[in-house]
Amino acid sequence: MPMGDSRTAAEALSELQQLAETADFVPAGCMVQHRRVADPTSYLGTGKLEELAEVVKLAHSGCVICDDSLTPNQARNIENKVGVPVMDRSEVILQIFGTHARTPQARYQVELAALQYEMPRLRRRWTHLERQRGGIGIRGGAGEKQIDVDRNLVRTRIASVKRDLKRIEQHKVREVRARPDLFTIALVGYTNAGKSTLMNRLTEAGVLTENKLFSTLDTRTRPWRLPGGRTVLLTDTVGFLRKLPHQLVASFHATLEEALHADLLVVLIDGSSPEAAEQLHAVDDVLQTLEADRLPRLTVLNKLDMVEDRATLAPLWNIDPHALAVSVQDGEGVPELLGAIQNHLAAVENRVELLLPHTAGALHSEIRAKATVLSEFYTEEGCLMEIQASPAVLGRLMANGAQPVQRPDSSP
Repeated sequence: MPMGDSRTAAEALSELQQLAETADFVPAGCMVQHRRVADPTSYLGTGKLEELAEVVKLAHSGCVICDDSLTPNQARNIENKVGVPVMDRSEVILQIFGTHARTPQARYQVELAALQYEMPRLRRRWTHLERQRGGIGIRGGAGEKQIDVDRNLVRTRIASVKRDLKRIEQHKVREVRARPDLFTIALVGYTNAGKSTLMNRLTEAGVLTENKLFSTLDTRTRPWRLPGGRTVLLTDTVGFLRKLPHQLVASFHATLEEALHADLLVVLIDGSSPEAAEQLHAVDDVLQTLEADRLPRLTVLNKLDMVEDRATLAPLWNIDPHALAVSVQDGEGVPELLGAIQNHLAAVENRVELLLPHTAGALHSEIRAKATVLSEFYTEEGCLMEIQASPAVLGRLMANGAQPVQRPDSSP
């Protein structure tokens, strides 16, 4: 571990073990070395590398996983010393994403990230790369190295995947624009913090929930009916992780873009984790990378039912004094979360009185779906309603016959 890392070795290795198990590895042992900087040629120091080779031999391990990004040189040198394949953190995460990708868009995004990751590592992946290919129609020429052929094939495939992704993304943009103008809430946060479980509780969406990292990769949007009848859209996104490979962040930008144009972010953190503060900082880092760190947000500390001493949440409230503690599993704190969302709606939307003439009665259903009805009563002219709605919804209502009520100024 680099010197100055705020995590303890136990915390770092705990998450790495979760990643390894999610990728279907069985961890046989672990090793930590604290250094000011990693060795540029072998990541570990000479003595530690000898020790690692001995441990691998004694444990009959089939692979070594490093909780950091390795250069192609570092990985190759470690492999030569220990005699088994070496994977870095990015490669394990890519393997997990590849296993869990379900939709065509997710599969293309993972493939694109994997190809971009592999490009500089081709030399260590293949044993045939230094073979020469004879030039066609040229006698005696040196020909083309196999590594150049492979790189060209990878570049061609990257271009093809990007084209396919662009078509899917353009279709999704049209889908989003065609949606009704409803307030949108995006669930974002650390992986395995309970986003899908919360979505299922609120909307009965039936989203897969597993006690595994990255059990869902695809963005899902479902309608959520609030008390009073109003409907908002709730979007579940892929989980974030510390040191998430930049190739994945770039590839999944389009998937997250739909959610990150939301009106409100609900950021979920596993409040029972000793690394909860680090998780919150990791989420902030990813949101900043996506240029979404200035969006309105509510921080939710989930898994309250697993917190033995609630005083341990104090450092998290120091980071965000308005954070809500909930247990999505048993429902504790969920009514308070609903109240906080409704308070946010009241703070950002306009509160107005409208008269719906009898000729504009068809607007009733739209108002109940897209606005919050505060009061209503009928008069000879029509239905007098006090509502809370966004400027866009109000503009459309008035364009279709709703009339704003002008109250006389009662001030002296």
